[in-house]
Amino acid sequence: MPTITPFLWYDDQAEQAAEHYVSLFPDSSIDSVSKTPDGQTLVVEFTLLGKPYRAMNGGPGHEHTDAVSFQVDVDDQEELDRIWDALLADG
Repeated sequence: MPTITPFLWYDDQAEQAAEHYVSLFPDSSIDSVSKTPDGQTLVVEFTLLGKPYRAMNGGPGHEHTDAVSFQVDVDDQEELDRIWDALLADG
């Protein structure tokens, strides 16, 4: 069963933003922080009010905006192809 997670994009403030958000709401936590080999934060998975979110540092040239994306996690390529084809066909 696919899951959909709101995905926020930052220049280099993803971890600090997630820490701030989880400090504001109950039932919230930082769940994982993925780092590059040199120790810089790349992806932060966190929970707000019991719902999952992800944030990524895109680096210079990819500053934070008010836009949001949704990441769809699927079990396999077949499921991804089915969803992708349906989205292309039906928008």
